[in-house]
Amino acid sequence: MIFADRSDAGRHLARSLAHLRGPDTVVLGLPRGGVPVAAEVASALRAPLDVGVVRKLGLPIQPELAMGAIAEDGARVINQQVVNSSHIDDAQLAEVERRERAELERRAHQYRGGRPPISVAGRTVVVVDDGIATAATARAACRAARSRGAARVVLAVPVAPDDWEERVAGDADECVCPETASQFAAVGQFYEDFAPTTDEQVVEYLRRGSGREVTVPAGGRRLGGELTVPEGASAVVVFAHGSGSGRHSPRNRFVADALNGAGLGTLLFDLLTDEEERDRANVFDVPLLAGRLGEATAWLEGELATRLPIGWFGASTGAAAALWAAAEPGARAGAVVSRGGRPDLAGDRLATVRAPTLLIVGGDDPEVLDLNRGAQERMHAPTRLSVVPGATHLFEEPGTLSQAAELARDWFLDRL
Repeated sequence: MIFADRSDAGRHLARSLAHLRGPDTVVLGLPRGGVPVAAEVASALRAPLDVGVVRKLGLPIQPELAMGAIAEDGARVINQQVVNSSHIDDAQLAEVERRERAELERRAHQYRGGRPPISVAGRTVVVVDDGIATAATARAACRAARSRGAARVVLAVPVAPDDWEERVAGDADECVCPETASQFAAVGQFYEDFAPTTDEQVVEYLRRGSGREVTVPAGGRRLGGELTVPEGASAVVVFAHGSGSGRHSPRNRFVADALNGAGLGTLLFDLLTDEEERDRANVFDVPLLAGRLGEATAWLEGELATRLPIGWFGASTGAAAALWAAAEPGARAGAVVSRGGRPDLAGDRLATVRAPTLLIVGGDDPEVLDLNRGAQERMHAPTRLSVVPGATHLFEEPGTLSQAAELARDWFLDRL
């Protein structure tokens, strides 16, 4: 199979990794070429993305020929056969490793922007590259993940030689590759576009998925969350998800990516614990959800290094919670957006909301559209109803979620 480019390869690879979707999965892309592939995998698995920084140890007189590889936390793989046949002594090997480790540390700092690596302790780590030839760098990355406490290490690539699992030699608990080839000369032969990935592109991919995992104290519970604050952010938007959803909601994450790209920070967090969600009454307890949203916002203000305007984005019942909370005296939300929401569930509180509110509804979601029209009539705050043509309740139709994300982005940029 020939892939159009690395993103195309990542989408194909992600289909073979669906069984790994879960809250304890982390995706590590090997820079530089493995990061665009890993970004697609992380998006499909709804998992955080980080880099597994590795460096090839090239022969002193022939740097393109690897005699091994190193990764963070001291992990290393040495091809003793190449070392012996090239008559490399310990001093020469140590000098190459010293030089490459300094470069490894520089790149790790550059790629992450000074942020610490995502914790992998006790988690499933998916190490992703754009393909495997010698496997030295992939093996080093797997060993590094293991040394950092990963409970399980999965090595995943779109294409590799037939004997690639033998080359990995037990460094991964699971190996996933949808396309293997007996006639394997180079990874690039399986791509139409195999242009080099730049450092700047790596940084951009990580910036899009650079959410910091946080624990949000609210309602006497410790709730999982993800906080992303782009450099120079002008405001932060807190998400209130709808029934049966959480911080891993692909639709909310899609909107969050659009906001991050516009320089807005985002906090996605679980309004309920797993145990609480099993009681369906909690899912529709708007006052409970509103209280959690308010407490999460108060926590966020203490977490941020500087005071920034804050907005609330709610979907379905989360929109009702956002409007309920926005009616509280001293509510901190400077703007509210509801996507496919149930503002009617906020009841009489709608009349006391003061934050400018945007109601986004699908044109093919007639019942919810009527409920939003009725809610708009009851609100005294500056309120706009935007209808996305052809969209049903979940905005699953092509292009409709993008339109909703753009409407939300523009509203927050204007109002915050």
